[in-house]
Parts: sequence; C-alpha cells; structure tokens
Amino acid sequence: MSQSFDIAVIGATGTVGETLVQILEERDFPVANLHLLASSESAGHSVPFRGKNVRVREVDEFDFGKVQLVFFAAGPAVTISFAPRATAAGCTVIDLSGALPVPHVVPEANPEVLASLGKPVQVGSPSAAATALAVVLAPLKGLDILRVNLTACLAVSSQGREAVTELARQTAELLNVRPLEPRFFDRQMAFNLLAQVGKPDALGHVALEKRLVSELRELLAAPLLKISVTCIQAPVFFGDSYSVSLQTAAEVDLAAVNAALETAAGIELVEAGDYPTAVGDAVGQDVVYVGRVRGGVDDPCELNLWLTVDNVRKGAALNAVQLAELLIKDLL
Repeated sequence: MSQSFDIAVIGATGTVGETLVQILEERDFPVANLHLLASSESAGHSVPFRGKNVRVREVDEFDFGKVQLVFFAAGPAVTISFAPRATAAGCTVIDLSGALPVPHVVPEANPEVLASLGKPVQVGSPSAAATALAVVLAPLKGLDILRVNLTACLAVSSQGREAVTELARQTAELLNVRPLEPRFFDRQMAFNLLAQVGKPDALGHVALEKRLVSELRELLAAPLLKISVTCIQAPVFFGDSYSVSLQTAAEVDLAAVNAALETAAGIELVEAGDYPTAVGDAVGQDVVYVGRVRGGVDDPCELNLWLTVDNVRKGAALNAVQLAELLIKDLL
C-alpha cells in the first residue's frame, strides 16, 4: 500500500497500548508518523517501534490535527475527554475503552457495519471477552442459538498493568512465606479465584458482565439473544478462558459444528480429546483456541465449548488494528 498515515495511540504505556504498537510494526501497518500519548505520569517513557524508541508525550497538549487515525487504548475517562477533540479535527477514532456510544465491530463477525459509517469515523473495538465470543459464535449462527451460558475466567491483565504487578507481588510474598497485604484487589488474588470482576450493581451484576451481554448481542445482530454470564478473576497474568454452553432450537450436528469452526477465520480448533490452555497455547497468538466441543449429557439441543485467547493481543490490540486495516482500505 503506497499511502501512509499519521497515527496517535492514547494509552501507549499500558498493556494494550504497548501491544498495539507492537502489532502495528509486526503487520507492517502503513504508519508515516507515530505519536504515542499518555497521562502526565507516563509522559517521558519510550516505546520501541521500527528500531527506534518513540518518546511518549502528554495527551493534554496534543494537536489532533497532526493525525488521521487515533486509537484510544486508555480508560473511559480519557476517551470521553479527548475523543471529541479528535473527531472535531477530522480524525478516525477507534475506541477500545467502551466509553463511546458507537458501533462495535469484530472483523470476523460483523465487518459489514463499517460500510455504513459516516466520516469522520468513530468505531468501537469491543471488550476482549466479546471479541473472543463473537469470533467463535459468528460461524455458528446457523444453529439458531436461543441462549448463551458463559463463565469467563479472566486474566488479571484485563484490569491493567497495576493488576499484573499486584498478582506478581502477592505470588512472591506467599512463596517467600511473608504476610500478604492485598492492595489492588480487595483480598488474596494469588492461588485463588475471585467470584466477581469489579463492583456489582444493586442486582449483583458487574459492569463488565453487562457490557459483554450488550456487545455480544450487537456483534451477532441478535438483540433478543438470552445471555447468562459470570465473570470471575483467575490468578493468571495473560490469557482469558471461557466455558460456553449454547442452547439451540434444533438438535446439534457436532460434525457440522466442527467443520464450521475448522474453516472459520481467527479460530484454531484443537483436535478431539485434547484441549487448549491460556499459558500453553493462547498467549502471544492471534487466534481464539477452541476445544472440548461436545453436546449435552442428556440434551441433544445443547452445545458446549471451551475457549481460550490472549486477551490483550487478540482480544483487544489485534482487533483494533484489524479494524484500522479495513478502514484504511475502504474509508479513510
């Protein structure tokens, strides 16, 4: 591609932002000038890109007129503060924070949505969990899915670098027989499972669970799809894992299901009798791994799956870059 683009990445020192920059280089994205932006606390750090160290600057002082494309990979508050400025400057905005009321797109599930967007484009890259589920469920839509039951075992990196540091610190303290003092988490995270990720509302649901339900319905164009989801925090640094049970309108043809998963983009189907793990398979990879494909014990209209994915890479950063690749091809 002969044309190149000036790009800004906001949240460049976070786990997703750094991975996004890495993927831009790996995929040879046509970057002319790369501007790395973050809060004042992170300004001054450097991130490697194409053999050079690019200095991170404060987002508050940035002139968005210098770029055509902006990735918002920081928290919702940052996106809400600066996305209007980027849009006013004519930039295409890809939001990874979930803060903007914009269409959400996963290239393997609903890329046709991009064609209907006006300029300047604002589009959302959904939560890592919604991205992984959409990649796998999109090729199975022919099953006439009535209900999705999901248990999401989320890596601590889903809550950012501070959570990763906290798990490492707690692990070291316990292995060295030192008293444990929880800081980021409200109780022991190392060698433990926490039954919720974030604070629940009055009905007991956390924000990520509600976001996942909304985004998955949108990505599958199934606004009435019934979805039951429980997000738990697992003592894993990177890599989410999901136990998924689907209730379908008709008896499940397992051979057809396996064939659909085998040929679908973005999926690695593990052979029968084996199963994937986050650490052993998914981390560092660009696909969603699927295993333990099976029917119900006593219900022919039930399909059960085990999924695992690199939440930072495939679930967040790669999906955003794939959106940018489609946008520069058709819209920018």
